[in-house]
Amino acid sequence: MTKRDDNQIKPLLEGMDDQEATALCAKLRHDLVESVSQTGGHLASNLGAVELTVAIHRVFDTRKDRLVFDVGHQCYPHKMLTGRWEAMHTMRQYGGLSGFPKPGESVHDAFIAGHASNSVAVALGMARARRLTGEDYKVIALIGDGALTGGLAYEGLSNAGECGEQLLVILNDNGMSITPNVGGVADHLARQRLRPQYRAFKKHYQDFMAATPPGRAAYKVIHKIKQALKQSLLPCSMFENMGFRYLGPVDGHNLTELTDILRYARDLNEPVLLHVKTVKGKGFLPAEENPDAFHGVTPFDPITGKAKKAGGDNFSAVFGRTLIRLAQEDRRVCAITAAMVSGTGLEGFARTFPERFFDVGIAEGCAVSMAAGMAKEGAVPVFAVYSTFLQRSYDMLVHDVALSGLHVVLGVDRAGLVGEDGETHHGVFDVAYLDTIPHMTVLAPASFVELEEMLERAVLRLTGPVAVRYPRGGEGIYKSSSGEEPTTVLCQGQDITLVSYGTEINQVLEAASQLETRGVQAEVVKLNQITPIEPQKVIQSVSKTGVLLVAEDSAAHGCVGQRLAVMLEASGVSAKVVLINCGEGFVRHGKTELLKTELFLDGDGITKRAWEVLGRG
Repeated sequence: MTKRDDNQIKPLLEGMDDQEATALCAKLRHDLVESVSQTGGHLASNLGAVELTVAIHRVFDTRKDRLVFDVGHQCYPHKMLTGRWEAMHTMRQYGGLSGFPKPGESVHDAFIAGHASNSVAVALGMARARRLTGEDYKVIALIGDGALTGGLAYEGLSNAGECGEQLLVILNDNGMSITPNVGGVADHLARQRLRPQYRAFKKHYQDFMAATPPGRAAYKVIHKIKQALKQSLLPCSMFENMGFRYLGPVDGHNLTELTDILRYARDLNEPVLLHVKTVKGKGFLPAEENPDAFHGVTPFDPITGKAKKAGGDNFSAVFGRTLIRLAQEDRRVCAITAAMVSGTGLEGFARTFPERFFDVGIAEGCAVSMAAGMAKEGAVPVFAVYSTFLQRSYDMLVHDVALSGLHVVLGVDRAGLVGEDGETHHGVFDVAYLDTIPHMTVLAPASFVELEEMLERAVLRLTGPVAVRYPRGGEGIYKSSSGEEPTTVLCQGQDITLVSYGTEINQVLEAASQLETRGVQAEVVKLNQITPIEPQKVIQSVSKTGVLLVAEDSAAHGCVGQRLAVMLEASGVSAKVVLINCGEGFVRHGKTELLKTELFLDGDGITKRAWEVLGRG
């Protein structure tokens, strides 16, 4: 397909017949596999949403209508249909397209989406704003069945159904069992309800019965009987009880049927829930056979589906193996995840100890509160969670865990910069928010062996809430262990003190080596524990050098460097202080090494800043 201006997409799709639109779906699916095989990204979810996305764009105009994605993992076809098809080779690349909806990228992207379960609440807000401002547009929330495991989704549905505003919620159901009673009879009746002839008859019947008082009375009785029968046979009672008009289930790969029912739903002036059944990974056999493996992928062969580069060992895998060993030593040890079994390295634990493994779905708050209950009764729960998703359970950490001083262990995965997933996924805020929680201990391993040792200490020897934070990917040149000391001096020097923690210590050691070639002796201090900080060795070092440089891939506010600067001042030590971090805003997407270069967090950048503060730049 040739590149088209996004303003031409709507009339193009409106002019297509069903056969041409089906051919467009095939082209979309082919190009999706080709582009994601080069860039990596989310594949299976996008392949499953191709026909649904084309149907939405045939019926709605996303230049003015608000299409709100949940999570955003399935937005690639939408981007391709809205002027970004030929830029797909830049997806998730530094300076290229974001892997998630991004209003700054296109007028067609109504809202940023990188986390789950919020789409209905956001869409409800837009619908209510529409009434307040007097504007005219449709509002659509596209939510996957996985996001329905999050409580916020039900809060949004409850409020949206009650408000009566025009709002279309499309439930993309690609595997979750919503109700157990969807059998042959239910499917048959659902199909009959979706037929145009049935809808026309229903409207004529309602108008006829409403014309006279006896008709209205009879209609009420018949309607109650019909509702009772329908609730016993159809999978819609939950949504209709919330106030939605339920439509479905619909075959999410039947483009003609999808387009027809979307046109019908568009014209209903009430909350509507359209239940669409799709196949995750549709059209690409490796993804259909193993959709979980193709949820998020690295570059792969578009024919075989095999990864182009074999992945090495990583912190998540080491975490999972170590937790299995600890669970073998202590039967109280349990593992919890929030729909991230493979991402957090817990597949092996789930197989080895199924009775001690708990997946709560996309419900991090529930995970933390459940862990608190387990800890209160003597278990040792370990919650493995991405840093950026842990943000959603801050209140539970404070109220349910810390307030009672409970021993809950957090495996904070994807801490720091995560690369191509960008703003919504960088784990740069946990350093600050975990430090605000009373009784919290935060450990920061820089190597695989340190992760093993610190996790063992956190699970079996420490008390109270403990977080062990580690990055995405593998270790660097630093592969040793600093022992159990909260702070360690790795290199002696008298000209400048360089401080860091986690794998950023690799860049600091590189900078120290570069400075040495220029005649500067840097003292490198490694923090193994960043909450609470034990500052004595840092203060002693800075008292000698007079210069402190702290490098960390965390947000500026509440960072370790700020805390150390305050501690230096409180101790009466006067020094030049340089803080290198991720700044006060959000960090764009791109390969981690490129982002570190941009932020001066690589070896060259740290060397440059050190050289400048020493007055030799």
